[in-house]
Amino acid sequence: MAARSTARAASLRYSSSARPGASSEAVTVPMARGSTGREDYGSEYLIHFGIGTPRPQPVALELDTGSDLIWMQCACIVCFDQSFPVVDTSASATVRGLSCTDPLCGSGGLPLSGCAADDNAPNSTGVTALPSLRFGCGAYNTGDFISNESGVAGFGRGPLSLPSQLQITRFSYCFTTIVDGRTSPVFLGTPDSLEAQATGPIQSTPFAPSPAGSSYYLSLKGITVGKTRLPFNASVFALKDDGSGGTFIDSGTAITNFPQAVFQSLQEAFVSQMPLPVANNSYGRLCFAISSSTADPRKVPVPKLILHLDGADWDIPRENYMLHVQDVDGTGAGDGLCVVIDSSGDDDFTIIGNFQQQNTHIVYDLNANKMIFLPARCNKL
Repeated sequence: MAARSTARAASLRYSSSARPGASSEAVTVPMARGSTGREDYGSEYLIHFGIGTPRPQPVALELDTGSDLIWMQCACIVCFDQSFPVVDTSASATVRGLSCTDPLCGSGGLPLSGCAADDNAPNSTGVTALPSLRFGCGAYNTGDFISNESGVAGFGRGPLSLPSQLQITRFSYCFTTIVDGRTSPVFLGTPDSLEAQATGPIQSTPFAPSPAGSSYYLSLKGITVGKTRLPFNASVFALKDDGSGGTFIDSGTAITNFPQAVFQSLQEAFVSQMPLPVANNSYGRLCFAISSSTADPRKVPVPKLILHLDGADWDIPRENYMLHVQDVDGTGAGDGLCVVIDSSGDDDFTIIGNFQQQNTHIVYDLNANKMIFLPARCNKL
C-alpha cells in the first residue's frame, strides 16, 4: 500500500554519460513542476523516468527529500488518476520481484512479501542505464495526488532512497518559480560551480541529529519578521526526546509549516508591520487588501522573513512568502497580498516547504553533513 503523506527506476536523461558516483562530475536531471499558475502554490516538482526494457515505460515521480522509498503505481487495485498508463511490470524483460528477506528491503522497513521490484533501464542516446534499482509498486494508493505524478522518488537518508542506491554523497536542486513553466535542474553529484547564476552569498548550516534513516533536520534558532524577532528560542524548533517536533527541509511539502503558537505570532508580526489593511474572507489565509490606486503590487513594502539557522541566516525572498492574489476576498472588490505560510497545528514540527525554496540552489552534502544554500537564477542553470 502506498499512502500519500500530508507533509508530503529507471533511466534518467543526463547531460553526461557518467554514472553518478563514478566521478566527481555532476549529472543533471531535468525536473518539471506538476502544475503551474499563480494560485497553484501547492504543487510539486516531478522527475520523469523511463522504467523497464526493452521499451521504457514513462513515470513522473515527485522529488521528495522527506521520504526514502522510490515507488510508482504498478497494476494498482486502488489507483489515483495519472496522465499515462500505470507501469506494467510484466512488459519488462528485466523486472523481478524481491522477497522481504532481501537485505535492502529489510533495511528499508518494508513488511510486505514481494516488497519491491528490481529492474534495469536501457542504454540509448542521451540515456544512462541504472541496473538493479529497487523500487516499490503501489497497489493500494490513497491520498491527494494532484500534480500529475505517478509516484514518489525518495531522496531521504534511508538505504532505498535514490541517492543511496546511486551511491552519491552530494546532490542539489534549484526550483524555478510557480509561474515559470521551464524545467528545474537536479544535480546528482557536485556541480562545477556553485557561483553560477548566484544572486547572493553562499551559506551553509549543519544537519541536526535526527532519527536513523529519516529526513534532513536543521537547527532553527529563531525567526525574524521585519523588525520583530519572534519570542521563541531554539528549543521550540528542536526535535524532542519522544521524536516529536523538530525542523526539517522537505522538497515534497509545498508550504512551510510552523507550530501553531509560532504561526500565530508570525501573523501578528505581519499585521502590525504591513502598510495595508487585512482583507476579509481571504479563504483562511492572512491577506492584505491592495488599493485600486496601487499601480504595482510588487512595490508595496513588506516585512522581511528571516530564518535563523545554525551558522546562517536564510533571508527568504519576498516572492517566496508574499503572493499577489487576484480577487482576494472572492467578491471582485480587488486584489491582495497573501502570506503563504501554514500552521502545523498541534504537531509542533516545522517543515520548510518547496514554495519557500524557489530560486534557491540547495545542496545536500552528505559527507560533510551540511546543507549549502544560495539564492540563484534557477531557470538559467
